[in-house]
Amino acid sequence: MSEPAPATPLRERAGRALADPFLQEALTIATTKFIGLRREAFGEFPEGEALRDRARAIKEATLQHLDQHLERLIDNVERRGGHVHYATSGEEAREVVLAIARRTRARMAVKSKSMATEEIHLNEALEAAGVTPVETDLGEYIIQLAHERPSHIIAPAIHKTKGQVAELFARELGRETQPDPEVLTRIARAELREKFLQADMGISGANFGVADTGTIVLVTNEGNGRMVTSLPRVHVAVMGVEKVIPSMTDLAVFLAILAKSATGQKLSVYTSLVNGPRRGGELEGPEEFHLVLLDNGRIGQVAGPLREALSCLRCGACLNVCPVYRQIGGHAYGYTYPGPIGILLTAMLNGAGAVKDLAHASSLCGACADACPVRIDIPRMLIELRREVGERRIAPWPERVAFGAFGRVLRRPVVYRLATRLGRVLQRPFVRRGSIRRLPLFLGDWTRTRDLPPIAARTFQERWAALEREGLS
Repeated sequence: MSEPAPATPLRERAGRALADPFLQEALTIATTKFIGLRREAFGEFPEGEALRDRARAIKEATLQHLDQHLERLIDNVERRGGHVHYATSGEEAREVVLAIARRTRARMAVKSKSMATEEIHLNEALEAAGVTPVETDLGEYIIQLAHERPSHIIAPAIHKTKGQVAELFARELGRETQPDPEVLTRIARAELREKFLQADMGISGANFGVADTGTIVLVTNEGNGRMVTSLPRVHVAVMGVEKVIPSMTDLAVFLAILAKSATGQKLSVYTSLVNGPRRGGELEGPEEFHLVLLDNGRIGQVAGPLREALSCLRCGACLNVCPVYRQIGGHAYGYTYPGPIGILLTAMLNGAGAVKDLAHASSLCGACADACPVRIDIPRMLIELRREVGERRIAPWPERVAFGAFGRVLRRPVVYRLATRLGRVLQRPFVRRGSIRRLPLFLGDWTRTRDLPPIAARTFQERWAALEREGLS
């Protein structure tokens, strides 16, 4: 089942974001910090570029034999006493988790950070079934209290200032406090500590699934991930099928570049290797372990135009450097996954129609491709999406007519020269101080948010012809 389309158009969502001073402050501080930390991390790591190439090669080789690696992962998880469930859609994945909750009579589920569970809207389904979901990652906990969704892949509450968080805690928890991050963290820790002990079920995502060993890998910066996976009697991990990697040797490559790309750390604070349920003689761990392998459109792209997006590590580096994301934040994108990679993932999960506007929410500057730890060519795929939106007549008719006419003009030199001369005449009433700031009718949509350079007094061809006549060429 596709994710519902946003109720308001992209232009309106982006406009609200641009007019929000708190959002602008929070985005500038956080993304600038992430960019600097990533630059320093790779600057001190000369092997980084070679490892990025290696990581890309591993991902590509894994996708070529994805079915084999998944089969080996399933066999090894089950050999260790775990249970594996395959879900072709988000709805099926939700039903699997709910069935486990009903069978085990779970009433509370503690969750570590997981974009996969956000993708399938698991929290809403749990609440409807009488199971209380409790987000235990600090950022996720903040946005759960605020009844919002994540606005960044690794920093869910990046859109909030510490002052806003202090106000939120005062309103929702009755805890008046100063906007001090350490104090706010202590309050959240005190609120959540008992939840871990009371919960019947722990739900996590998975950064990687190692096929050779049946190991699920969680990379976090907070201790909540380990408590979620070890204290409740049932642990359910929801993992996109593309997260499988062949071996522990391959895992070492990804761990070396993931934290550096995401937060500028040499290594995340916690790297947890989950190997099934508690076995005899072990003091910690769940009685049951379930792995939900989520397809939800992924398999269909293994041989599709968005194949490269399946290599994404969900590090968020492309969001931090994107000039569009840095201005409008994640919520303006309207779907679970924001930013440049989010546009591709949204198209993968919901079809090209879902991104008819988002496909153009990029300057195609290439900063995302430069920052990606596995060198995903995001700009190329965005261009392909734009082409598909045009060919399938998904784009609004004025846009299709305008670009269709423009394309026909560019293909005919004689018509192009005539249009240039006509344009010089027609633009005269609108040119002010070297630019066009306002156009009439539907053309005003372009100049509402940007200036348009006027047609030059002479084209390059005309200038070149004049130089030849003067004998200076």
